[in-house]
Amino acid sequence: MRHPMKVDVSIAHVLPPPGAYRLLIKNMVCPQCIRVVDEDLAALGLQVHRVALGEADVSTPDGAAPDWAAIRSRLHEAGFELLEDPQDQLVDRIKTLLVALIHYPPPSPRLLNYSDYLVEHLGKDYHYLSHLFSASEGLTIEKFTIRQKVERAKELISYAEMSMAEVAQQLGYSSPAHLSRQFRQVTGLTPTDFQQLGPGPAARRGLDSLI
Repeated sequence: MRHPMKVDVSIAHVLPPPGAYRLLIKNMVCPQCIRVVDEDLAALGLQVHRVALGEADVSTPDGAAPDWAAIRSRLHEAGFELLEDPQDQLVDRIKTLLVALIHYPPPSPRLLNYSDYLVEHLGKDYHYLSHLFSASEGLTIEKFTIRQKVERAKELISYAEMSMAEVAQQLGYSSPAHLSRQFRQVTGLTPTDFQQLGPGPAARRGLDSLI
């Protein structure tokens, strides 16, 4: 009997096991996505070593190369995409790293500069990453980051368990006023206006529409 895989939304760099293949997968944005990919890859007869946001490490029982066509088809049916172009992989990795840090932060997130964070994890010059991302996505890394932070703010505000100052601090804003300005620029509403919409407002967007 196969035991369910522990969901991994971490951003730690983990090397694949010897003999394993790392798959980079588009549209993986939440713990449920990780579970679906894990189950689908296992259903193809692959040994699944690890699944995290945007990636999976797999091998075959006999050590042969995986059936890439079958993997592509299975992932496509579930709403995902196997990324094979190196530049597409890098752009998606930028997105995944930012989503993981903003929406699934570690218990004690350290204050950091997002550009330094991407350089540290990807080992590429930030100007190169920025140009590649903008050319591919039609928006800057900074604007993508702001959108993600606003969506996370919506979620935290909807819970009504934290003060605006606490929400701003968790998301790395210098002040609640800074958060409020960016929130209004993106949504057209102040955080207070948004909170008054009530639980589960229509203004909330799924992560899959933002990555």
